[in-house]
Amino acid sequence: MPPTSPTLADLLAPTPDWPWLLGLLAVGAWYVANIWRAHRSGQRWPAWRVSLFALALLLALLVTQSALTRYTLGSMALYMTRLMVLAELIPPLALLGLPPGRLTPRGAWAKALPWLLDPWVALALWATVVIFWNVPAGFSASLVSNTAGGLLPPLYLLGGLLSWAVVLRPLPAVQAQHFGNRGWFGLLGSLPMMGVAAVWLYSPRVLYAPYVGALCLWNTTPLQNQQTSGWIMMIAGLPGMAMSVVQLLGWLIRLADSGTLSETEEPASEQPTASHDLS
Repeated sequence: MPPTSPTLADLLAPTPDWPWLLGLLAVGAWYVANIWRAHRSGQRWPAWRVSLFALALLLALLVTQSALTRYTLGSMALYMTRLMVLAELIPPLALLGLPPGRLTPRGAWAKALPWLLDPWVALALWATVVIFWNVPAGFSASLVSNTAGGLLPPLYLLGGLLSWAVVLRPLPAVQAQHFGNRGWFGLLGSLPMMGVAAVWLYSPRVLYAPYVGALCLWNTTPLQNQQTSGWIMMIAGLPGMAMSVVQLLGWLIRLADSGTLSETEEPASEQPTASHDLS
């Protein structure tokens, strides 16, 4: 039986999760292959971008291939930390690791990505993931059907990738250039998570039946665990909200400088000198 007060060494003990491991290895191999293609064509990917992508992969391995996956059953706060790393820390690092203009989707990806990266689609998916699985009725239903443990981590990662992709625009060839939309949708996308975090923080009772009276790690009470989870979710959402505010302010400045209150699309000022298939 796992200890109720695990140390850092206990939490980071290797615990393979083969589907996650094979998927992460495939992503790493795809990234290295694209670096090699760029090198052969005379292009170079900045070292800082490679470092950020490598850090994203390392964090993904940390939260999927360690004993964290076992101990989260006894701590809502630890589980939320894992989900926030997947949704709010790994996606921006991975997306910043993709040099803009170097990857051009081809084939089926060229048709699917513009739809997936549409701000409305990203917002709908992210809001659904955050709200449904954090409403007590939805959470209880996922426990009864045994879907929360297997579905939530990949859904949080996918939702985070799409949301951050709207904000960071890593694939300009298939993403709209509209600066204002990026800021507006970034703010809208942060509202579901901030709302859930506020409910957890200020609720006077434990909201989820499975945690009522449960023995939590480190001798914390279920209510303390719930409130800590609220703080974790709220703090994790602040960087994305700050980025959206900056983008929104930049969009408003552009409107003021243009002397018009209407929003217009502008063609890209420059085309990438080389591209590689996104496959």
